Amino acid sequence: MSQDRNAGTLRRLPVQKRSAERFERLLNACAELLDEVGYAALTTKEVARRAGVPIGTLYQFFSDREGLIGALAARNLESFLERVADRLERVEPDDISGIVDVTVDEFVTMRQTITGFGVVDFGAVGQDHILEPNLDNNTAVAGRLRALTASLTGTQDNAELEIAVRVALECADSVLKLAFRTDPQGDAQLIAECKRVLKSYLNDRLR
Repeated sequence: MSQDRNAGTLRRLPVQKRSAERFERLLNACAELLDEVGYAALTTKEVARRAGVPIGTLYQFFSDREGLIGALAARNLESFLERVADRLERVEPDDISGIVDVTVDEFVTMRQTITGFGVVDFGAVGQDHILEPNLDNNTAVAGRLRALTASLTGTQDNAELEIAVRVALECADSVLKLAFRTDPQGDAQLIAECKRVLKSYLNDRLR
């Protein structure tokens, strides 16, 4: 996570071990409260109380609630990319379909198991530029995924791949949201359909 991704809202990153521990406690408390009370009711005061730190400590790191949410979204994205990269290394898929399976499965697993992820995965309602100041959230995520998987698809990281991954991500975002609205654990049929659509589109677009 970098300060550029949270420009204007993340005041500083922790350096010392004690500060890093407090920073993580604040993000964990934020995630817990998002699941309990939702985004609209979340307050910095309650996050600090839940984390067991003075409110002033929270404001040493974050300028406001949006900065806190931004840091959580950035942590979620880094965790997702690490999980995808690790599984790609272990599975070694030899085609686009295999990459789609890994990427969708890791997102679904995080949605099912990571506290607060269902409320704030890589962004929040009304915060369209939370990861990169000059890019909307989905474009930022698509760029990171494109960089991660370009060598595996055998496709140069160019305008063609950029638009294909961007469109695929928008499709996946919509269908997976529907899957989790239908079933809190994710409707299996809709998840399978999401994969089918992505595989068909990307195989056609990038072959």
